[in-house]
Amino acid sequence: MEYENILLEQVEPGIYQLTINRPRSFNSLNSATLDEIYAAGESLANSADARVLLVTGAGEKAFVAGADIPEMKDKTALEGQAFSQKGMRAFRRLETLAIPVIAVVNGYCLGGGCELAMSCDWIIASEKALFGQPEVNLGVTPGFGASQRLPRLVGRAKAMELLVTGRQIKAAEAAEWGLVNHVYAADELMEKALETARLICTKGPVAVNLVKQAVQRGQDIDLENACLLESEVFGLCFSTDDQKEGMGAFLEKRSAAFKCR
Repeated sequence: MEYENILLEQVEPGIYQLTINRPRSFNSLNSATLDEIYAAGESLANSADARVLLVTGAGEKAFVAGADIPEMKDKTALEGQAFSQKGMRAFRRLETLAIPVIAVVNGYCLGGGCELAMSCDWIIASEKALFGQPEVNLGVTPGFGASQRLPRLVGRAKAMELLVTGRQIKAAEAAEWGLVNHVYAADELMEKALETARLICTKGPVAVNLVKQAVQRGQDIDLENACLLESEVFGLCFSTDDQKEGMGAFLEKRSAAFKCR
């Protein structure tokens, strides 16, 4: 597929990068961009060599500054709902990829941008990054999942504070809250992301995919059933070449040579 609003490229073996590429509008999310994000997710889901996805924004000023306000301004209630559902569908497509998805936040990460970042498996940020859900300033609620993902990440009270005040927080505070995993200098951010992606690429790909599935499926069920789920995926690993290679390499005191699926 030809993209106009995003870039999707393989930057190293196994490592893909999705870049929201609308820097003149601070990478704001319009309908076309959301459609392309979904299409990119579909493409990656069908890629046999994809091991990790990095999601970032073009330019130095913004990851994504929010949804496209000029497009939203005159929507009817039904049109607004459809726009929300389009964003939900796009972000859920990234969230449910079998591979780890890392948000690499390099500037403003507000509204729909923060929602995009939260749909990734974790967030790393530049020290210049700024996070927030300012939708109440515009007289609307979040529409792409913040009211649901943010409490799950930082707890109900902190989420409510951001959601109802529209307050923006810097990367260091976001890390203290548990929204961001790591904060780096701006000129180190992408290399740190690549270091993590390279490390993941040395691990058993089936095990990586299955542990992500176990975390995602287990977090919203009771502990007893979640532990049963873990036992199921653990047992499944023993039917894979990855398990035989990984344990064989350990016993032979050599590095494992895992193969892509």
